[in-house]
Amino acid sequence: METIWTSTCNITHRRPLMEDIETEVAVIGAGMAGILIAYLLQKEGKKVVVLEANEIGSGQTGKTTAKITSQHSLIYDEILKNKGVEYAIQYARANEKAIREYEKIIIEQGIQCDFRKCPSYIYSENVEVMKAEAEAARKAGLDATFTTETTLPFSVAGAVKIENQAQFHPLLFIKALAEAITIYENTKVYKVEEHKITTDNATVIAKHIVFACHYPFMRLSGMYFARMHQERSYVITLKNVPQLDGMYLGVGENGYSFRNYGDYLLFGGGKHRTGENKFGGSYERLREEAKKIFPESEEIYHWSAQDCMTSDNIPFIGRFSKGKPNWYIASGFQKWGMTSSMVSAMIIRDCICNIKNQNADVFSPNRFSMNDIGEGATTVGKGLKGVGKRILPFLDKQPKDRIPIKKVTRWCPHLGCPLEWNPEEKTWDCPCHGSRFDENGKLIDGPAKYGIEKK
Repeated sequence: METIWTSTCNITHRRPLMEDIETEVAVIGAGMAGILIAYLLQKEGKKVVVLEANEIGSGQTGKTTAKITSQHSLIYDEILKNKGVEYAIQYARANEKAIREYEKIIIEQGIQCDFRKCPSYIYSENVEVMKAEAEAARKAGLDATFTTETTLPFSVAGAVKIENQAQFHPLLFIKALAEAITIYENTKVYKVEEHKITTDNATVIAKHIVFACHYPFMRLSGMYFARMHQERSYVITLKNVPQLDGMYLGVGENGYSFRNYGDYLLFGGGKHRTGENKFGGSYERLREEAKKIFPESEEIYHWSAQDCMTSDNIPFIGRFSKGKPNWYIASGFQKWGMTSSMVSAMIIRDCICNIKNQNADVFSPNRFSMNDIGEGATTVGKGLKGVGKRILPFLDKQPKDRIPIKKVTRWCPHLGCPLEWNPEEKTWDCPCHGSRFDENGKLIDGPAKYGIEKK
């Protein structure tokens, strides 16, 4: 599915890995996180290779709204209440440092990627919630203010504004960085054992291994399958729209995302858990709302994105697990993959280079909370839902818009969860962990490693 980013950037393809190699660091995944991790480690003198199952930037990096911001919905009031002010400060400081690091790299390397500094806003009809978030963000060290003034074409009861945030063209950025990095495309990783990585055609021996592949595909190590789920959301790109002074996000189930790119506007929303869209209509609802807000607008692109959601709304960045000291993970970015990618790169660089990172504790993958238990129970429940249907014939009572493909089963090869048909995008989606397959059973999104074609 073409996005405004993929339609305006072509990245040179790389060859697959065809021979066994050894390296100091192997990074799995060539999206924004993987490329940044490799780039920062190379600057420290490390020998790094990147392994990509498809093509550079072909995952969620090409589907992002590309906001680089420390403002992540109502995160600061939540961290303040649940973890304390020190963790809120760490979270804010890490994300602010990420914004400045993007700017530094872009200036140093002379990268033309439409980088623009601007304010970021969240808005709501609940004034008290907005005031509480503004106060929490200030306690975390951010330049945050409560306001009722925005450039949105409708009034809001209240908003939180944070200055000096940014936006850019993500593929133009990683295209420039990727030129100096050893990357193997169409090289799918099937197994990782200690220091050995097994791919389609060859093996890699690495002292350090980084999982920057969106959702970790290892089943038991770290128990990430019980600590995260995935959500889908939708974006349409509009022309004949006004210019806003910054980036906006509505708080709540029906909140919408707004940001300009040149003469266009990226308008997003309609989130739902992956595998829970059996009636479709997400794009149409977004289009109807767009016509209400921008009656003169015209759609030029539309696409959907998928995000990993953690139980406490904070990413997992750092050492993979206590039993795997040479493995590292960057995942659970929520809806904030661009900023979190840079945070990941700085923290993982420091881990591998034995540098103390003052912001690492809040993102530690080895943290544990009671919310993890609740999220794990919910995920297991999603997997068990409808198990009794497994013995029924595949083509029983299929909805009218379900395509009767006889070559696929309805069970995810990751952990055996029942798949749901998504009529909006003509895909089979897993409600447990977010794996997705096309109508013929070909794998689209992990953590599954294989498609569901019958052998």
